[in-house]
Amino acid sequence: MKFHITPSGKKLVTLIPGDGIGPECVNATKMIIEATGAAIEWEERHAGASIFKKGLPSGVPPETIESLSKTRVALKGPLETPIGFGEKSANVTLRKLFETYANIRPVREMPGVVTPYSGRGIDLVVVRENVEDLYAGVEYMDTPGVATALKLISQKGCEKIVRLAFEFARSAGRKKVHCATKSNIMKFTEGMLKRAFESISKEYPEVESQHIIVDNCAHQLVKTPEQFDVLVMTNMNGDILSDLTSALVGGLGFAPSANLGSDVAIFEAVHGSAPKYAGKNVINPTAVLLSGVMLLRHLGEFEAAGKIENAVMVTLESGVRTRDIDKNNPVSTTAFTDAIIKNLGKKSDKWKVREYKPIQMPQVSLSPDYVKAKSRKVIGADIFVESPLGPDALGKDMEQISNGTALALKIISNRGTKVYPSMGTITDCIDQYRCRFFARSMDKELTDVDIAELSKRIGSKHRWVTIEKLQDFDGAPSFTKSQGED
Repeated sequence: MKFHITPSGKKLVTLIPGDGIGPECVNATKMIIEATGAAIEWEERHAGASIFKKGLPSGVPPETIESLSKTRVALKGPLETPIGFGEKSANVTLRKLFETYANIRPVREMPGVVTPYSGRGIDLVVVRENVEDLYAGVEYMDTPGVATALKLISQKGCEKIVRLAFEFARSAGRKKVHCATKSNIMKFTEGMLKRAFESISKEYPEVESQHIIVDNCAHQLVKTPEQFDVLVMTNMNGDILSDLTSALVGGLGFAPSANLGSDVAIFEAVHGSAPKYAGKNVINPTAVLLSGVMLLRHLGEFEAAGKIENAVMVTLESGVRTRDIDKNNPVSTTAFTDAIIKNLGKKSDKWKVREYKPIQMPQVSLSPDYVKAKSRKVIGADIFVESPLGPDALGKDMEQISNGTALALKIISNRGTKVYPSMGTITDCIDQYRCRFFARSMDKELTDVDIAELSKRIGSKHRWVTIEKLQDFDGAPSFTKSQGED
């Protein structure tokens, strides 16, 4: 990744103060980084609440986009989406605009931060896919009472995040990578990550690899978190479990993160803007500061990063702590910042700073059709309809409607369970049905005209909502069966 070098020979970084407590945390981090003498210059830009209130729905103005396009790296405070302003999270907008597809969240037990897990030696990193999955935000109201969301998982996205997890393990000298998925239920989406992991892991023989079902992973994280080193997950699973892991070592006040892409990197705390504490000089800046440490390593400023990490630990060990850790004798944000600056150059006896190497970012083709099938064939269609009818009445109607077309009704399902032909079971149906049709003759491929003719006939009597083609890719079906379907 190329960085913007200023005339003075320093690396230029976009600085986004953020909302709520953001400016206090970012200012503390800026002061501490500058005190190390790191070769950094800042270009301050804005995003979030103040921009939403100016009427820009994205919360990210052109000058901020221009700055990040130039510097390719940012330190960012938490951003707020105020009620009544904006449509999308400015945080998510920034990640997506710059394809920062990987979210790296280190979690490590810290001195002086007492938790039920103190002394267990927790030291792990969650690597979360950052732009796909349900967080693509593609949702619909199919009927007045039924909402659907599209869980978008791509082969390219899976390969990039898995490779980055292994490359991060190499860069930080870590020895084991777990992949946590729900592939036992979602065999195509979550299963795609599992298959990519099992294939790519062979290229990293020095790193132990293991797949784990995500709910078992949650169980194991609470039971014996010290067994984990690096965890790679899809977007939603990673979002949920990374918050869980931060709670093991003291909470979101100690949770830094990096959003990494092939071209741009954005560093930020995991926590939110906490507006009720803004301007009170009581907030703990550690999460933003440790995000700044990650930024320094990304820029190759390893010595400055190590100095700050050691100074934070020495400060915590000495008993200088903010109100979230010590309610009896807390210090202010500024006093905590000053203490860390005074401790620069000191080393903790109990904390060992890891040796880091630059991360080798995965190089993946930019071609949209990343995966090409050697053969493909349309063999049927799922037509989703809105109907107040019961399954038997709807099924008989669909059979009659499809007579004389190229497709025949096989089953109707409701919320993923086969309800027609009846299996004699009890299903509390909703008014969104999936009607599955297959070609009457499997010798020829169905055409769009065939499916359009059927949908036209259905539309004359029922509200159809959406259509999914049923295809074979390279001789394998590209769709799952309903519960109870033969």
